[in-house]
Amino acid sequence: MLDAGHRIFGENRVQEAKSKWPELRARYPGIELHLIGALQTNKVREAVALFDVVHSLDRLHLAEVLKNELERSRRAVRLLVQVNTGQEPQKGGIAPRETVDFVRHCRDELLLPVIGLMCIPPPDEEPALHFALLRKLADECGLEFLSMGMSDDFETAIRFGATHVRIGTAIFGAREGY
Repeated sequence: MLDAGHRIFGENRVQEAKSKWPELRARYPGIELHLIGALQTNKVREAVALFDVVHSLDRLHLAEVLKNELERSRRAVRLLVQVNTGQEPQKGGIAPRETVDFVRHCRDELLLPVIGLMCIPPPDEEPALHFALLRKLADECGLEFLSMGMSDDFETAIRFGATHVRIGTAIFGAREGY
């Protein structure tokens, strides 16, 4: 894909990205790397050093740690807030009803470069309902970017305004061990 000119890639894990992308970036200029998986606070320094966009800002403590690291490193990493549109207890993300206030706090108080929202609908629910909700919340927040849709539902996500889709399985196949 790199030889064909593709330059925007997503990674689920900081450690995996750290092991392969520095060398690839040296060989292929213009790569933009997105962290699409969960971000632990103990990985923030590495993530800020490596990624251009983080799609998984999902709690206040993480926002505060990101603020401190962005100031320290002087990197311009863009952020998307993960919204738990299905309000699933096992998933990270801001509750839909708290999203507007959370985004406002991140942008106005913490001065974070929040540019969009991200969601992963529950697997047993109609994704269009979740994509419509995320679109509505993005509009209320004045955000342009929507990271939503994966290999099985990206076409629906695009109809609802997705600017970023996560289609790794459709391109690369299922990950081993998952």
